[in-house]
Amino acid sequence: MKLRMVIFLSIIASLSGCTHPKALPLSGSKKAPRPKLILQVTVDQLRGDLPERFMQHMGDGGFRYLMEEGIWYADANFTHANTETIVGHACLATGADPSAHGMIGNIWFDRQTGKLTYNIEDPDYHLLTEGASVDKASEIDPTQKSASTDGRSPTAMIVSTFGDELAINTAGKSKIFGVSVKDRGAVSMAGHAGKAFWFSKQSGEFVTSSYYYDAYPEWVNEWNGKKLAQAYSGKSWELMLEPSAYLFGDADDAEWETDFPGYGRIFPHAYGTADGKYFTTLLTLSPAGDDLTLDFAKSLIAAEQLGQNEVTDYLSISFSSTDYIGHLFGPSSLETEDNMLRLDRTLADLFAYVDEHVGLENTLIVLSADHGTPEAPGYLNSFGINAKYVTPEKWEKEPAIIELKKRFGIGKELIEAYHHPYVYLNYEVIQANQLNQAKVEHAIAEELMKFDGVALAVSSTALRVGDFPDTPLIESVLRNYNPARSGDVFVVHEPHCFINDFDGLQVTCTHGSPWRYDTFVPVVFAGGDLEPQRIYRAIEPVAIAPTLSAIVGAKPPSGSRTEPLLEVMQGIDKD
Repeated sequence: MKLRMVIFLSIIASLSGCTHPKALPLSGSKKAPRPKLILQVTVDQLRGDLPERFMQHMGDGGFRYLMEEGIWYADANFTHANTETIVGHACLATGADPSAHGMIGNIWFDRQTGKLTYNIEDPDYHLLTEGASVDKASEIDPTQKSASTDGRSPTAMIVSTFGDELAINTAGKSKIFGVSVKDRGAVSMAGHAGKAFWFSKQSGEFVTSSYYYDAYPEWVNEWNGKKLAQAYSGKSWELMLEPSAYLFGDADDAEWETDFPGYGRIFPHAYGTADGKYFTTLLTLSPAGDDLTLDFAKSLIAAEQLGQNEVTDYLSISFSSTDYIGHLFGPSSLETEDNMLRLDRTLADLFAYVDEHVGLENTLIVLSADHGTPEAPGYLNSFGINAKYVTPEKWEKEPAIIELKKRFGIGKELIEAYHHPYVYLNYEVIQANQLNQAKVEHAIAEELMKFDGVALAVSSTALRVGDFPDTPLIESVLRNYNPARSGDVFVVHEPHCFINDFDGLQVTCTHGSPWRYDTFVPVVFAGGDLEPQRIYRAIEPVAIAPTLSAIVGAKPPSGSRTEPLLEVMQGIDKD
């Protein structure tokens, strides 16, 4: 009976999540006017403890404003197992689990086309800029190397987003935008009904696709014409403060940090010249990427006159520098610390601009992150904590897998590929040898469970038919399972064990696990006349989208499964 109940609940979690929310006790009888602007800020790879960790040298108006004037949820965790960029962004946008919204990873292998698929690639909607491509992005973001086309759209997202529901509710009158250095950070949050812009490392400009426009708005051409990225030519990322002022001031050049070509591990980090091979890539590996994103977003707010209408407008800004810097140097590094101080100033600048043009009293701000981040193994080892890197690409050569192939009578490769977090099996070999797919998956999973660094390996067939134990870890994997896109065996590495190879580049940290360091993120609402609160009850970031829908009076996104956040609704609905 218990197993049947787990299966039933998993099916519910994978569908639209149509639950009946409890009645919310309101502090007043009149509903406050809708905000003129909803500003959703997503900081890529912002683990929940990082803002307070570096608060000492932060100024006013940024994180301190959010913490002192907002409703801050201090125990927010994602509950899906693969904490990657597109997965988390889609959860924030839709209020749904990956099993429902379909973005189960940054990449997945499409069995129908036989190709590795990048989450938002779409050959039907080409990039609106001459010569721009995804090639250069793969220098530090290998997920984009898998894309076979530069076309981008949100069509692979199966359910609606908050932005979609806002557009539906206002008969298309609301203006809805998503902006980010990363294409997936912009496209996912803009949803199907909005418009998205992202940074092209090939051109050094903000670009979009034909899904959104036939031609660029004039204000975008004007912004790109200023060539702001080129202004960093010959400059470097330098420290804001004296080294002695930092918590990690004496930790520059740690041996486990990534030595990116021409960038190094010691301040200052040189960007090189505008004609250099890695110039625009290096901008995104520093606070400069966020600075460019902010400047573009400010131009968008002014040109599109956001917050000046009779309906609520929506702007999502996803800041990506924290993620790139974290991958290279880790969260406990001088680089991350300085970047957090600069991000604080970026947020303060953004909020001041919004206050001037819309008014913070007319704006609802929500800030969160798509995922957290682990500590560098070298850093943890220095405290006596066992941490290491794992190499799934070697699994096919392991004696246990070789012996398993002999048992099945297989002479060719059985494991076709590993694209985190999934093992993909060789279907041709399985079919040619007339093997049972479920039995092969189960056998592979059993052997992988014996490998060093593997905490869990579970067959997709087992997930589909409900043949699994009732554990929190399995539940997090189930939330990631989509039968049309998931691989054959889901692998969860042990805590503090992860892959460090990004397209041949040995990086310091890689997220993508169900462990708390990867799931823990801040969730904070501010603006209007919300009263400051610090909430310690456990919540999920997927609650953000249905909360925003409730605030504007729209129906919840089609895949959302949680109730609106009580404290926010009480603050919004007061007299």
